[in-house]
Amino acid sequence: MKLSIRKDALGEAIGHVIRAVSPRPVIPILGGIRLDADARGLTLTASDTDMTIQSFIPAEKDGEPVVRLEGDGSLVLGAKFFSEIVRKLPTDTVELEATDARRAVIRSGNAEIELVGMDPDEYPVMPSVADAAHFQAGGLQLKQLIHRTVFAVSANESTPILTGVLWQLSEGRLKLTATDRHRLSKAECAVSADPDLKLDQLVIAGRTLNELSRLIPDDGTVIDVQATDSQVLFRMDGILFHSRLLDGTYPDTSRIITNQYKTELVMSTRELADAIERAYLLSREEKTNIVRLSTVGGGEIEVSSSSLEIGKVTERIRPDHLAGEDLKIAFNSRYMLDALKVIDSEKIHIGFTGPMSPILLRPDRDPDMLHLILPYRTTT
Repeated sequence: MKLSIRKDALGEAIGHVIRAVSPRPVIPILGGIRLDADARGLTLTASDTDMTIQSFIPAEKDGEPVVRLEGDGSLVLGAKFFSEIVRKLPTDTVELEATDARRAVIRSGNAEIELVGMDPDEYPVMPSVADAAHFQAGGLQLKQLIHRTVFAVSANESTPILTGVLWQLSEGRLKLTATDRHRLSKAECAVSADPDLKLDQLVIAGRTLNELSRLIPDDGTVIDVQATDSQVLFRMDGILFHSRLLDGTYPDTSRIITNQYKTELVMSTRELADAIERAYLLSREEKTNIVRLSTVGGGEIEVSSSSLEIGKVTERIRPDHLAGEDLKIAFNSRYMLDALKVIDSEKIHIGFTGPMSPILLRPDRDPDMLHLILPYRTTT
């Protein structure tokens, strides 16, 4: 393999695929980036077996040459050093030559670096998604769905299925659900799909979705999604993002969601978030994160927390709307703040079904998103 390439294009592609390189790869070759050059351009691939990312650099873009090929071929170079070296090269053009299957020379200006590579024949083949179910979603919509749910996945590896987000598709609506058994987040949107297509159990690791979200451009990009029983592939401009699905059956969460409340309120999302943030400052010192919310008469609610060593915070707020039974409830303020931060609606609707029943949060008049938080039982 021998070619010259624009440094900016190579650096961008490395930045895309290196997200799939594990700092502690299960086999040494997965610590590398595979490069494949042909007349079409240069393809970079990285994988940790759970997630694989490919980035393609075309030979030309907008009528300007990007890759000049003198000889095709493949090689694998250590991701860390390859990335650092390319970033620090002195000129805008990089020459890359494989002297044999396991050795490469990189030239830029007066700099010449020789790197020991690995055998490309030993690099895992990207999994196939032949005969996959297929739908398309707007990039910004997909990014928003991930942002609104992925924070609620479990960090406990003892229940692997809950470290992922459940994807379900029915009647042209894509719904994402995440829960760690203490909180739950759901979000949905319309997608372009065969109206008869139905998907029930696509569970994608939260870490994988965070990396996918960072790769989705902030423009009108359309993401093509192909899914099988064990794999999912996301196609966007110049990038293939492949993920293994988590094994297991995601729990049925539909039974804990209700629209019948004993107490409900509508108020400013920002005002509530600010009050809970202030209460959180004391609750975190007790390492419990417990904040209490109660109705206090006169159409007001009270948000409070305390610390034996520091003191107490009490704040009264008048919601836009408050109806139903009197209420005293305690909850994890960190969970509540996580949910409030992804709600971009000016007003929020909160429904309570009792002091020991789930708290349901929705953007006011927005049926496409909800968050659920389980309360704490306290002695006071």
